[in-house]
Amino acid sequence: MHSLKRTLDKFYRDFDFNERLKHDPIEFPHRYSDPGDIEIAGFIACCFAYGKVGLFKPVIEKILEPGGKHPAEFIKNFSLKRDRKYFSGIRYRFNQESDVLCLIYLLSQTLNEWGSLRNMFYKYYSHEHDDTGPALIGFINNILSIDTLSVYGKNIKLSGLMQLFPSPEKGSACKRLNLFLRWMVRTKDIDLGIWDNIRPSKLIIPLDTHIARISRCLGLTKRTSSDWKTAKEITEALKKFDTRDPLKYDFALCHHGISGLCRGEKFKDVCSACSFFIP
Repeated sequence: MHSLKRTLDKFYRDFDFNERLKHDPIEFPHRYSDPGDIEIAGFIACCFAYGKVGLFKPVIEKILEPGGKHPAEFIKNFSLKRDRKYFSGIRYRFNQESDVLCLIYLLSQTLNEWGSLRNMFYKYYSHEHDDTGPALIGFINNILSIDTLSVYGKNIKLSGLMQLFPSPEKGSACKRLNLFLRWMVRTKDIDLGIWDNIRPSKLIIPLDTHIARISRCLGLTKRTSSDWKTAKEITEALKKFDTRDPLKYDFALCHHGISGLCRGEKFKDVCSACSFFIP
């Protein structure tokens, strides 16, 4: 484990965060300086950050475009009758135009009630909790309790909308929501650190196929399913290397996987060329 820590620490130190910024959805919240705009742009970016970067980035661009320099102000003042035209034709994979519209509507209702996403998340967060899981459950349940009659014609939650709001309560790894929390909480590297009441040690790693594959190869987890329990297990393993900031390794590990350098196969000719290879 000491050898692995040295390898991970070196990879972290040498990783070019600024270079990878343009290949990651975190570039969107980085465009803004106001905390309200940062968190709204970050949340929207994370919602659609699945699949290929080249496919979801144009979608995020279109959704943020009507808000100009201040997307939070636009969304807070959002009117279905007046503003739905801006989202006409926007869809992405599992998310139809009505789902995108409903997301904006739910965020608008949330901002008008709570003032910010941070304020609502803080209502459910406690330092006594082991991690951010309970707060995330409360946060998601609160948003999904909003009546959607104005959007769908009925107070329903269609599958395309629910896909944007996974929950630990249902066992989901919640990769995109944990990614959003990492952006908001951590102050180091390229993370934005505007939610200062949450300890980085409480975060859960944003578990995707790349992190899961590499983590199994490195022995950070023995679980084969990519769910909330696996995400927690990997996070606990990383805490052995850095108790206060276990997610410092997430960005580098994920992009190592995205680059295609890790195939998740324990064959000598593949693994010997890997940055994490320990003879």
